[in-house]
Amino acid sequence: MTYIPHSLHERDTMLETIGVKSLEDLFKDVPKKNRFPTLHLPAALTEMEAAAELGELSLVNENVRTDLVCFLGAGAYNHYIPAAVDHILQRSEFYTAYTPYQPEISQGTLQSIFEYQSLITALTGMEVSNASHYDGATAVAEAVGLANAHFHGKRKKVVLSPAVHPQYRLTLRTYVQNMQIELAGDNPVAVNDEWFSESSPERLIPLIDAETSLVVVQYPDFFGRIYDYAQLIESAHQMGALVCVAANPIALGLLKTPGEMGADIVVGEGQPLGIPLSYGGPYLGFFTTRKQFIHKMAGRLVGETVDTRGQRAYVLTLTAREQHIKRERATSNICTNEGLLALAAAVYLSLLGPIGLRQVADLCYSKAHYTAEKISRLPGYSLCSDAPFFHEFPVCCPSPVAEINAHLLDHGFLGGYDLGQDYPALKNHMLLAVTEMNTREEIDALVEVLAEVAHA
Repeated sequence: MTYIPHSLHERDTMLETIGVKSLEDLFKDVPKKNRFPTLHLPAALTEMEAAAELGELSLVNENVRTDLVCFLGAGAYNHYIPAAVDHILQRSEFYTAYTPYQPEISQGTLQSIFEYQSLITALTGMEVSNASHYDGATAVAEAVGLANAHFHGKRKKVVLSPAVHPQYRLTLRTYVQNMQIELAGDNPVAVNDEWFSESSPERLIPLIDAETSLVVVQYPDFFGRIYDYAQLIESAHQMGALVCVAANPIALGLLKTPGEMGADIVVGEGQPLGIPLSYGGPYLGFFTTRKQFIHKMAGRLVGETVDTRGQRAYVLTLTAREQHIKRERATSNICTNEGLLALAAAVYLSLLGPIGLRQVADLCYSKAHYTAEKISRLPGYSLCSDAPFFHEFPVCCPSPVAEINAHLLDHGFLGGYDLGQDYPALKNHMLLAVTEMNTREEIDALVEVLAEVAHA
């Protein structure tokens, strides 16, 4: 239920209307010894724990549908969303995804976007952020557009890691199909069990040459593996190329930022930041870069200034990059941001703060490693990679993933992603994701069901 507290003025007005000077006067007829009795209450719960307990209590009602326990990730993740996020989004001042085309009368919206930009730059370790894109795949594709504009179309090669999300790579191919851009390194057919032990980022270095405009990697990569890209980035810079890192924003609460590694562009999917799974969208693409590339960056940008009265004001700045100039001079045709979802991300990050975000990342990391260790003990199952990972990891399975997932579904589990869909050599390989939402009991139950499959 939505709760909107009264302002101090409203409270004073009501007290004055009923002839009472203060809130304390409302209770003067109650004996002092009874006004604040000692309540023998259990220890306080976090919001997430309280919601889970209330959910359990609701099961006593008949015909209550229980949600599946989710271990599916692959780019969209089941994280806990504080109630305050939805409450703020549903305020009438914000409840629209419409872009502020009349910025002088949209100060509240512009300020929320400015705060979003500030938070995202701090999270990624970069210098400037736009007001957001449609999703992570769009943001990756727009990074190629930035690099192409930066080199005035003279460099026609993009080195793309096959460990970048398959949907991101498909979207990128759609973007560049008429730009005469060569994509190197993206070879899903070559990804097999041996590849996992040999696929360090340094393997992309020989592909980088004087024709390369951009190198695109993911952090953690699609398989959840964590790599330091500093050496790859340095090698790319020596050849004059730029580097784009597609990052998981939750992981950045724990790991070294791409900005510290020297990345030129950091993009990603913002769905983990307070946005529900929603059957695949709408989501949020964040895009950050260095100040020197700001004029080539697609999307809207909100800046802070001072108005004629000396008061702080927010404006859409550098708008001449897109819809206000000739089409052939624009770096992109995308100017609309996902305003409502950018607000959700800003509220989520503000509520958690750096300590809270790190706690969420720590929970994801530790629970995923607990799960991986338990599964690795099962007969017929093994971990496909020994590289460090965040909250997602590939598992080699004893039978087709579709059959395993069907069995898991019968037991109330939403299983992992079938890697064979995108990597032909990874048949019977499942990508499992674990977040702070998965309890130890759920993880142990998952392992028991997986063991049943191996014994079948």
